Amino acid sequence: MSTTTMDIRIHASFLPHSDPDASLAFYRDILGFEVRNDVGYNGMRWITVGPPAQPATSIVLYPPEASPGVNDDERRTIAEMMAKGTFATFLMATADVDAAFERIQAKGAEVVEEPTDQPYGVRDCAVRDPAGNLIRIQQH
Repeated sequence: MSTTTMDIRIHASFLPHSDPDASLAFYRDILGFEVRNDVGYNGMRWITVGPPAQPATSIVLYPPEASPGVNDDERRTIAEMMAKGTFATFLMATADVDAAFERIQAKGAEVVEEPTDQPYGVRDCAVRDPAGNLIRIQQH
């Protein structure tokens, strides 16, 4: 019996957007991500962004109304949860969360939590993107 290691990596994660231009400005201009793709179809946009130092890992900002199999009631629930900031969360890491927070706050991001030493052993902060997605940035 032979044992092999599978070569599986995270390629892309999806976060919903409610305003593609505002989301693009947040990820590109506030977080400093590069735009890797910007695709329009039927009046909707899918925007792929990612940190320049991680070219193989991306975030796809997508229009949630385009999700197949989601009915109108579910679309309304998703929109309500996005507006409250309870639909999606994304975790990022940096070597200096305080410096990252200062830059992000200075550029106008909506602050949820300033840098804090958490009881679970990390120092992090939290902001929201224009769609309401919670972005936590941890110091590693």
